[in-house]
Amino acid sequence: MGFLEFLLLLFIAGVCGSIGQAIAGYSRGGCVVSIVLGFIGALLGTWLSEQLGLPELLNVNIGGNTFPIIWSIIGSVIFVVIVGLLTKKN
Repeated sequence: MGFLEFLLLLFIAGVCGSIGQAIAGYSRGGCVVSIVLGFIGALLGTWLSEQLGLPELLNVNIGGNTFPIIWSIIGSVIFVVIVGLLTKKN
């Protein structure tokens, strides 16, 4: 994977993390947090889809690696909601 492919992967993960934060309605941090959420969402969403026997949706192939767009967004929404519930201040 080259440098430009790596930057593209970071960009896509950041967009997926940002969409996940927007859907969940809970935002913490900036670009770096969105990128991390995109990758965590991809891991969580892919694991969840495998456990439930669901198909992979809208995969993007970057430098020989696939990145699941839809599952990344779904996983990041789930992760953001859980973090929001655990860190919510009264």
